[in-house]
Amino acid sequence: MIPKVLPTYARADFALERGEGPLAYTAEGRRFLDFGAGVAVNVLGHAHPHLIKALTDQASKIWHSSNLYRIEGQERLGERLTQATFADTVFFTNSGVEAIECALKMARKYFAHTGQPQRYRTITFEGAFHGRTLAAIAAGGQKKYLDGFGPKADGFDQVPFGDHEALKAAIGPETAAILVEPIQGEGGIRVVPDVCLRGLRNLCDEHGLLLILDEIQTGIGRTGKLFAHEWAGITPDIMAVAKGLGGGFPVGACLATERAAQGMTAGSHGTTFGGNPLAMAVANAVLDVVLAPEFLDHVREMANVLTQQLAMIRDRHPKVIAELRGRGLMQGLRLHADYRNTDLIAEMHARGLLTISAGDNVVRILPPLIINTPHVREAVSIIDEACANVRPAESTKPI
Repeated sequence: MIPKVLPTYARADFALERGEGPLAYTAEGRRFLDFGAGVAVNVLGHAHPHLIKALTDQASKIWHSSNLYRIEGQERLGERLTQATFADTVFFTNSGVEAIECALKMARKYFAHTGQPQRYRTITFEGAFHGRTLAAIAAGGQKKYLDGFGPKADGFDQVPFGDHEALKAAIGPETAAILVEPIQGEGGIRVVPDVCLRGLRNLCDEHGLLLILDEIQTGIGRTGKLFAHEWAGITPDIMAVAKGLGGGFPVGACLATERAAQGMTAGSHGTTFGGNPLAMAVANAVLDVVLAPEFLDHVREMANVLTQQLAMIRDRHPKVIAELRGRGLMQGLRLHADYRNTDLIAEMHARGLLTISAGDNVVRILPPLIINTPHVREAVSIIDEACANVRPAESTKPI
């Protein structure tokens, strides 16, 4: 008999009831150090008092009015995001994949608006993950997400990750945009080098393409900058963000330059719930903290500590860990083929640490940005123990 909740997730067999900062607890009192942060969402940890106040204050006023009317929280958040980034305008959504859909529609609309409707195709990269709508799984191109959902949506041309010649060869008269994650999250914490991001920007300029960045996972301070592309000194034309923007409340955004957004006029796109007053109150509260002086300095300091400690663990367990990847507080441990990331994660769960799997046999480490050195030391100690106790895949049963 099918469960009452559709069984599309392979869930761990425990439920988190409450949390405080980087800690989470089950109803039975089991304690976890949360270095998954709800898949890079809880940038300020659990139950942050400033977010609680913002949400409860707004909840006593108005929850929903629809986008038929002005929403003051949208105007304030839009002003702050455009001041802090390359963008001139913002469209608010409920999720990251909706921000991606908006970005893809905007790119196509730009070329239609400028008299080039034949340019609608987007170049993407193998290993990418942009969400689970039909368009997003087509953009990502991963077989495990495409299987069983009929013909792949048209309009996407994939090239191998890091293959510059294949990328150049894929550009044709129908190409409108290049879509890329500065760091592939689901794909295994694969970092696009800064020089390559600069090359993508130059390539788009040379061929008159739009550069779309998927910073859903890398944005809102995750890498030590507000957005990861800042490390490369470039700006996109369109950018999708979500996850950390709401600190745990569902919210996403599509940011764009005035030029890229010029075709998006009244009626060209919309949403019922996107940018509702509750979401805007929480997202503005997140920015209050993240944009405060020295916050990102703290993220970079903790990132240095975490990276150094993880490098020591890699050196202590060379038979288990093949490679350390990542940037800032977005780190990945790629395991040797003899070991499974899910088995190592289970060992971490047993010792009170939450981490997340990713492609390429990677364990993703995505702590809240408010962690301190003792939290890092505790997490690394657990990872050390887990590596010492995990067994090769052939001697274990699947979990």
